[in-house]
Order: sequence, then structure tokens, then C-alpha cells
Amino acid sequence: MTEEQRPDVDPVESSAGSPSDETNPDTGSVDGVEVEESIGDEAADQVDDAAGSGDGLTTKIDELTTDLQRLQAEYVNYRKRVERDRELVAQNAAYKVLAPIVEVLDTIDRAREHGELSDDLKQVADQLERVVAGQGLSRFGEPGEPFDPQLHEALSHLGTDADVQVTTVKVLAKAGYRIGDRVVRAAQVLVVDPE
Repeated sequence: MTEEQRPDVDPVESSAGSPSDETNPDTGSVDGVEVEESIGDEAADQVDDAAGSGDGLTTKIDELTTDLQRLQAEYVNYRKRVERDRELVAQNAAYKVLAPIVEVLDTIDRAREHGELSDDLKQVADQLERVVAGQGLSRFGEPGEPFDPQLHEALSHLGTDADVQVTTVKVLAKAGYRIGDRVVRAAQVLVVDPE
């Protein structure tokens, strides 16, 4: 609302600090002008103090921000470590359960080498292979593969072969098995070298 719209306010009375104002003997101010100046001085002092300690405040904010970032990074690393440990525990449990089953799978392979399995045994063998495959156990090792000492165990050396460029699996004695990247048992093989 402007002064023109307020009929009860005299423009002369509303202007503080005019020469016509009287001095208040209790405060030593002219209609509150000094009080306003002292309040303004206090505010200015507080701003000056804040500005003077601004470097300290900025430093404290930076320190707290750094601490927060460090804690967040530690938490993220902790979560990753827990997930990795959880996966390792699951792999170890699967390894302990599936490692003995490898011998059963070897027996099934030997039975297949001697002829076709009966229908009942074939159903059981197929179901067992599906179950262990579902748990992450995979078979590897085939004749013709390049020999890899991390995946294959060479039982015998059969000489040389003109058809190969590197040491190669010639005969697979027992298949190898792994869970993910972890070898449960290396494939037992007979190898040949290039000429």
C-alpha cells in the first residue's frame, strides 16, 4: 500500500531521521535512527565474521564432503565384497556336491562306450546330466582340441602327427568338468606333437 492510499499516515511523520524529528532522551536516538544503525552495524559485523571465517567454513564443508564420499566408496566396496563372497560360497557348495558326481558320470560314459544304454538307464543318465548341467557343471575335452595344461592332464604322449600345428589331444580318456571357470577335474588325454 502506498502512502497516498493510507490517509492516516502523514508523510512527514513517516520519514525517519528528518531534521524535524525529536531526540529520544532514553536511547539517545532520533526517532530510532541510531537503533536501526546499531542493528545494521551488528548485522554487518556478523556478515564480516562469517566472511572472515568463510575459509574455515569452506574447509569444514570440504572435509565433510570428502568424508562422505569416502564412506560411500567404502560402502560400495563392502557390498561388492559381500556379493563376491556370496557367489564364492555358492560355487564352493556346488563344487562339494558335484565333484563326487563326476565319477558317476564317468561310469555312465564307460557304459556308453560298451554299447547303447537300456531305456531305463538311459533315462536316469539323461536326467542326471540335465540336473548337473542346471547346477553349472559343464563337460569339456574332445579329440582334436589344442592341449591346454590348465584344462588337460596328459596321460601319455603318442608321438608326432603331420596333421597338427600344436600339441593336440588325440584321445580323450576321461572328460573334464568345470563349474563356471573353476575346473572340477582336468580332462585326461593322450596327446600328439606336430612333426
